[in-house]
Amino acid sequence: MKLNKDFIWGTATSSYQIEGAINDDGKGLNIWDTFCMKEGNILDRTDGKIACDHYNRYEEDVQLIKNLGVSEYRFSLSWARLFPFGTGNKNQEGFDFYNKLINSLLENGVTPWITFYHWDLPATLQDEGGWTNPDCHKWFAEYAHKSTEVFSDRVKNYFLLNEPSVACFEGHLTGFNAPGLKSKTNYLKAVHQQNLAIKKGYEAVKSFGADLNVGSTFTYFPVRPAQNGDEFIKARNMMDCLWNRASLDPILLGKYPDLIINDLSKIHTQIEPTKTPLDFVGLQHYCPSYAYPNTTNDYNCGFGPSTDNQEETDMGWPIDPKAFTECLIDFKQRYGDINIYISENGCAMPDILEKDGTVQDIRRIKYFENYLEAMKNAMDKGVTIKGYFIWSMFDNFEWAFGLSKRFGIVYLDYKNDLKRIPKASYVWWQKYLKALKEK
Repeated sequence: MKLNKDFIWGTATSSYQIEGAINDDGKGLNIWDTFCMKEGNILDRTDGKIACDHYNRYEEDVQLIKNLGVSEYRFSLSWARLFPFGTGNKNQEGFDFYNKLINSLLENGVTPWITFYHWDLPATLQDEGGWTNPDCHKWFAEYAHKSTEVFSDRVKNYFLLNEPSVACFEGHLTGFNAPGLKSKTNYLKAVHQQNLAIKKGYEAVKSFGADLNVGSTFTYFPVRPAQNGDEFIKARNMMDCLWNRASLDPILLGKYPDLIINDLSKIHTQIEPTKTPLDFVGLQHYCPSYAYPNTTNDYNCGFGPSTDNQEETDMGWPIDPKAFTECLIDFKQRYGDINIYISENGCAMPDILEKDGTVQDIRRIKYFENYLEAMKNAMDKGVTIKGYFIWSMFDNFEWAFGLSKRFGIVYLDYKNDLKRIPKASYVWWQKYLKALKEK
C-alpha cells in the first residue's frame, strides 16, 4: 500500500472500557457506572469496575502500544475522573493520572490524541437531565476548556465527541445504552445539545492555539433496507437520518435533515446554529447496516440482520469491505474534501486462548487486510484520508455486551489476573507497519 509520508497509524481505546478504578482517587460516578448497577442492562452482568485495570497498569499498556509500532494513540478522558461533579472544582489526582499517561506515551515515542467524551457523562450531570438539559453543551465546553488548559502544552490533537449519533440513538431513543432513556423528545434534545457541544467545544479548545488540531468522530455506515417494500425503505431513510446525518449535516452543512427538522422545531423555539469549521473528521466504520421497521421506538426504525447470508463478526455485523469504500466516497460527495481520519475500524471475533498460550485470530487479520484495501480504493478515487486507528488495542468492556465481545488485538485473560496476550493480529500489525516503514 503506497501512502503519503504524513499518513499516520494509531490504535485506540476509551476510558470506561479499559480504566476500571471507578471509585479510586476522587473519581465521581458516570452514567455507565450507574447503568451497570441496574439488573438486566448488561448482557453478561459484568461492569467497568475493573475492566482492563488500565488505571493501575498503564505503563505496561504503553509498552504494548510502543512495541506494536504505531506512532499515535487515541484515548478518552474520563470526565468524572477529572471533574467528579461534572462542573466546578477539578480532581487533581485525575489530572495526575492523565499527565502520567501522556508523559509515558511521549517518552516512548507515541503521539497522544485525546477524546474528551466517549459516552461517560458524570452521573451528577445526568441527575440534572444530562444531554436533555439546555445547559449541557456549556458544561461540556467548560470541561474541554479546563482540560485543554492543562494538556495542550503536550497534546496537539483532539477529538471532541465520540459518535454522537450512537450516544443519542441508543442512549436516548432505544434505551439500549446509558443513560437508558426512551423517547423521541429525549433523542431530539440530546442530538442538538451534542451538536452544540461540538461547536462550543471546538471554540474552547481552539482558544488555546490555532495550531491545535481539533475534530470530532462520527459513525458512518451505509444503511440499506433489510427487505423490499415501502415500510423498509421508510425505515432505511429514517435510520440513515438518525445514524449518519443528524450530527454530520448540522455540523458540516449547517442544517438538520428534513426528516427531523419539524420535530426539532416543536421542541426548540429557536434552533441555534451548529455549523463548525472542524480541522478534520474522524469516521468510524465497521459494516453496512440493515434497517427494519421497529415499533419499540418513536421513530419506528432499527437495525437488524442482513438477509444476504454474508459472513459476520461476533457482533453479528456483516463483513463487507466494499461498503467501507462506498461510504468514504459518499462522504466526500456529500460533505466535500475534508481531512478524514479513520478513528475506529476493527471487529469482534470469538477468540480462543489456545493451550500453547496463543490467540490465533486469523479471521481478524483477514478483516484488516480487506478493509485496508477498501480504504486504499477510496483514497485512489480522491478521498483525503490522513490516518487510521485500529479498534481496539485491548479486549475490553463492550458497553451493554459487557466482557462477552472481544475487539482487541491484545487478549485480556479475565481468568488469570488480566494477563495481556498479544494475538496473532498484533504480530501481523507489527510486521505490516514495519514493512511500510522500510519502503
